[in-house]
Amino acid sequence: MSLRINDTAPDFTAETTQGTVNFHQWIGDGWAVLFSHPKNFTPVCTTELGTMAGLEGEFKKRNVKIIGISVDPVSSHEKWQADIKTATGQTVNYPLIGDKDLKVAKLYEMLPAGAGESSEGRTPADNATVRSVYVIGPDKKIKLVLTYPMTTGRNFDEILRVIDSIQLTAKHQVATPANWKQGEDVIITAAVSNEDAIKRFGAYETVLPYLRKTKQPTA
Repeated sequence: MSLRINDTAPDFTAETTQGTVNFHQWIGDGWAVLFSHPKNFTPVCTTELGTMAGLEGEFKKRNVKIIGISVDPVSSHEKWQADIKTATGQTVNYPLIGDKDLKVAKLYEMLPAGAGESSEGRTPADNATVRSVYVIGPDKKIKLVLTYPMTTGRNFDEILRVIDSIQLTAKHQVATPANWKQGEDVIITAAVSNEDAIKRFGAYETVLPYLRKTKQPTA
């Protein structure tokens, strides 16, 4: 069975470019983004790691830690970081997990159990399914899973947008409509009665009996 939203993110201990990490302990009481890569020294992934480095401050504002994983050893990651700096101008200051034994990729079901026991000799195509992003909450539950093809670079602004929505809707009984961005109107959930909606949000607009919109809560 594949991992689903609201499943507990599998815990693991692994070597990274910043030492040994116990994943759940590393997350602590905040949020985390785990994003995976099929192979080091691949063009799309190089741009992604640099882009993520440039956005690290935005994630920190949201109390979100970021950590990458690639199906290669840590020693290879350290060499790759120089290429990332050359290509994007960004320095990777977040940890990169070395998964030379494929353990984490298998734990997160990005590779089948029969994929082997070593990254050695494997091509990016062999690891094509190691292209997922996981947003994990303080409760260690998976809040979002996105999986991209190797030829399509990820949109990390979209991941920030989703985190804004997830954090907002975890605090208030609202949902966010299509293409929502910070500061725009939100949807009042069905669990809130009309009377309670007035008390909670003040004025609201009834678009349809089941679709009520209001200003984004700020408190």
